[in-house]
Amino acid sequence: MPKELTRSSDSISLEEAKDHDVQRSLWRSILIIATCTAAMVVNVSNISSVSISLPNIERSLNIKEEQLQWLISAYSLSSGCFLLFFGRLADIYGRKKAFMIGTLSQVAFSLGCGFAQSGTTLVILRAFQGIGAAATIPSSLGILAHAFPPSKMRSVAFATFAAGAPVGGAFGMLIGGILVQITSSHWRSTFYLIAVVSTLTGISGMISFDADVTSTEAVDWIGASVVTVGLVLIVFVLGQGEVASQGWKTPYIVALLIVGIIMVSLFLLWERYLEKGIDDPYRTPSAWRPPPLMSLSLWTRANGRMAVILAISFLNSCTFTSWSFWVQLYYQNYLSLTPMQTMLRFIPMFIVGCLCNVVVAMFVGKLSFVIFAVGGTLLTAVAPILFALIDPTTTYWAFCFPSTILIVVGADLVYSAGMIFIAKIALPHEHSVAGALFQTMAQASRIKLTDNLGAAVGLAVSTIVFNIVVKTESDDLGVTLNSTGTNAPLSAQLKGYRSAQWTCASFALMAALLAAFCLHGVGIVGHKKTLRHVDSDQTIAERFESKEG
Repeated sequence: MPKELTRSSDSISLEEAKDHDVQRSLWRSILIIATCTAAMVVNVSNISSVSISLPNIERSLNIKEEQLQWLISAYSLSSGCFLLFFGRLADIYGRKKAFMIGTLSQVAFSLGCGFAQSGTTLVILRAFQGIGAAATIPSSLGILAHAFPPSKMRSVAFATFAAGAPVGGAFGMLIGGILVQITSSHWRSTFYLIAVVSTLTGISGMISFDADVTSTEAVDWIGASVVTVGLVLIVFVLGQGEVASQGWKTPYIVALLIVGIIMVSLFLLWERYLEKGIDDPYRTPSAWRPPPLMSLSLWTRANGRMAVILAISFLNSCTFTSWSFWVQLYYQNYLSLTPMQTMLRFIPMFIVGCLCNVVVAMFVGKLSFVIFAVGGTLLTAVAPILFALIDPTTTYWAFCFPSTILIVVGADLVYSAGMIFIAKIALPHEHSVAGALFQTMAQASRIKLTDNLGAAVGLAVSTIVFNIVVKTESDDLGVTLNSTGTNAPLSAQLKGYRSAQWTCASFALMAALLAAFCLHGVGIVGHKKTLRHVDSDQTIAERFESKEG
């Protein structure tokens, strides 16, 4: 039996699992799912509602345009880069406790944003808002995995949780758009509304969640600090490289990227050192040699298929978020549509996203996981291909509508089934950190701005391709671009949009190849019937590992 399935000091045994299992009513189970899903809704709407309110906030607080972007980026950086750290804290100190602290943080800093009187204050408060989301999302995943042993109910729980993303995107855009449309001063109301929803979510969690089972393990503060700083620097550089004064050649961009890569590399070496020390009989427990923040053996779980599904989700996220970004620019900059007209064209994504997660819950226990992975990535690839071939003179229903449907179906098939796969092979003591890792690599966000590593990389690469094509085409037409490139001919812009979408498609096609060649033996990851309630996640993980072997 693999060592990682037997050696954890904070994982509970089968007999302990029996003692800690809770016989709960159906309504309480529904309330747990609804609460965790509401946390996802708050997380996504925190970005989409502010995104659509940016022009209004700019006028109200007299914020400079370059600072305005940080109202989104500050939240995205903190929420994405602290996921792994708070996921580990949740596994050690208790997921309910982590969820409540994250929710309280959301309430407090949402109210603070509503009362902010300057752009700088608002940016700082937005960063703290994101830290709250970094605590609630991984703890929600751990709570769902612990509350629902592998069964049909677990599939429903994770599919519903995934549906919180499109619901949050729609909720944020619609509420933000309506409040901004009503009056020029009510952008603050979106933050007050988020605070109210977060309060209700916290109360619901306090009532419905099971009591925490905590551990006495020490926290790997060194690893947490190093990886958090490294991820912040890398995501920051990927987002700012194209807009810096000298682009990717800007000295501070190059320096920060190098430092970020070094920090992440040091983190991996440090985690390997700590993990090797676990089996050392002469090892003395010490705050300087705690259990690893993230066991590197987690990547090799299920014969290495954990790493494969993380890579697939990463590539699929590159496609999804990059597609969303370039489609919005195509609508507003090329077709000259208003923000509200653009939003209406994305509404099918939110509706279909919810329906797709229902389908996943129905069939994840009947179909092989490879069908969801290959089918989802191929559908994701078709969406940008349609935009790469688009004829601007045709109706919305010819290219744009089917592309909008396919992109969300493909992303949700991979995202929902992937979460169920991760929950199945992760051990009880690592559910939150495994979920945090999955979220960090590929959170299928329904917005154009980055909140995960996959989105940042996808946007960076596709932006480089777009700029190269537009400049080349403009040079051929004898047009000298200004510093912002806004004077590029429409024909050059269209060719740039098409090239960027071909780049988006390439990410998903690579993911499809990975899924086809590496996941063909996984089988069904869902469950047709509920297992006995005393059957713990650890015995399920062992059984899954033995079948894979």
